[in-house]
Amino acid sequence: MADPADVEATKYLRREFNRRQIDVTQADLRVMHHVAYIRGSLKAYKGGPPDLRKECENIAGYLKQTGRVKDVVIDCSFRA
Repeated sequence: MADPADVEATKYLRREFNRRQIDVTQADLRVMHHVAYIRGSLKAYKGGPPDLRKECENIAGYLKQTGRVKDVVIDCSFRA
């Protein structure tokens, strides 16, 4: 059974990527045991952030700062 806090953190993670105009249709975003996993391929929408790597690290720092996750694993490729 999934931890309700992990389910809520996964929804929050997706919301943060969408808020910053980053396409996550080819990415796997999930939170397991209070660790966020970002896998797959990320792409910026038109008019989105120019540096995806920096924006992804900003999201990771923000998630840790809010206390929703303990750690973030970024294992993805960044497409132009």
